[in-house]
Amino acid sequence: MPFRGNLKIQCFQGDNYIPVDKVRITITPTGEFASPSAQTIQLSTDSAGLSPVIQLDTPPLQYSQAPNNQIPYSLADIRVERAGFEPLFIRGCQIYPDKVAYQKCNLSGTSNTRQGENIILIQPNKLVGNFPPKIPEDPEKPLPPPSSGVVLSKPVVPEFVVVHQGGPNDTSAPNYKVRFKDYIKNVASSEIFPTWSDNTIRANLFCIISFTLNRIYTEWYRGKGKDFDITSSTAFDHAFSYGRNIFDNIERIADEIFATYARRPGRRQPLLTQYCDGKNVQCPGWLTQWGSKYLGDEGRTPFQILTNFYGSDLELVTAEQVKGIPSSYPGYPLKIGSKGEPVRTVQTYLNRISVNYPLIPKLSVDGDYGPNTAESVRVFQSIFSLPQTGVVDYATWYKISDVYVGVTKIAELRDSTYTRNVTGIERIFFPPTTSNIYRGDDVPHVNYFDDLF
Repeated sequence: MPFRGNLKIQCFQGDNYIPVDKVRITITPTGEFASPSAQTIQLSTDSAGLSPVIQLDTPPLQYSQAPNNQIPYSLADIRVERAGFEPLFIRGCQIYPDKVAYQKCNLSGTSNTRQGENIILIQPNKLVGNFPPKIPEDPEKPLPPPSSGVVLSKPVVPEFVVVHQGGPNDTSAPNYKVRFKDYIKNVASSEIFPTWSDNTIRANLFCIISFTLNRIYTEWYRGKGKDFDITSSTAFDHAFSYGRNIFDNIERIADEIFATYARRPGRRQPLLTQYCDGKNVQCPGWLTQWGSKYLGDEGRTPFQILTNFYGSDLELVTAEQVKGIPSSYPGYPLKIGSKGEPVRTVQTYLNRISVNYPLIPKLSVDGDYGPNTAESVRVFQSIFSLPQTGVVDYATWYKISDVYVGVTKIAELRDSTYTRNVTGIERIFFPPTTSNIYRGDDVPHVNYFDDLF
């Protein structure tokens, strides 16, 4: 039987989570696994900016289960058009068997001074592409001098990360300002296969998060006079492909653990968790991506996978502060029977979000989490690719907060960033109260981490 994967598309105005309906989408399967009889597919977005989910042919699942010379995903080109917006063309959207590829489209308004279409070229996955190996670094980084005024007492999850699409000294490469969580999802979707086990994906996400927070906390590039936080060069940092599609399971896991990082006990800075593929490059003392895959297949937990490579003197810590969020997670899930100010906050946010997403039922802001609130939460979760539990857990709280900030246009008050893509077309992009520590011999302090390690 042929293998099939799923594709869904969601369209927003700029980077502010305001959905765009009635977008005309044209999908053209390409590459080796495009059926000779495959037809161009026409779709349209609904009031939530979502397209229907469609199925496309893919390579066999086994192509992604062991190193080989086969590309484990099929490809599709996507053209997005809507009156009042610049056309967007995405080349090389990647679809894996049995997974949902999620392509987010941030549409820019038309301009009288610029013509043509915005083009996004999705790079190959790092495990099958030609990428330089990581240059080893000392994981212990010096902190900026106290006189600089930038030293934080503890790591903070930033709202945005500025990514340099090139090597650190490539002055011609553009910078992209993206949300921190979107960056983490992009890197994971660019570097590992979504067909791997959840435990393997979690372990790799912890590495990506920890490495990125180390760069930010130590001001590694900023301290050298650079105007970015991290690069897309795998010789120095991570693979990153602006505008690429991500995958449903990678998104779900990243939303759950985006603020959790690895560090050495007694150290403040996140560990610079360097890694390699383990096939073309060997890196003793670092995680290998293929090695983590096999350990996950054996049922090893994410923490066991990490300590297998980095040693037992390791702990996972949840950052206390997430920037750009109006109110922090209360530290416990909200569900039917919950009462108080956190419930009132969720009800207020959902009511504002429902102005732009009318499928979400309006609520009485009474601080009482009843069936109506649970239903509104379920609808929100269905729109934003979260498990439809009707419970506001850690991931749902921060997704509601993200969308609330976006639709209230708080993000529009920030500076916009002009960049130039590789084709030369000019584009515009808009840009818990206690730590939770796990060392393997105790349990996390907050219930929502009970099944993560």
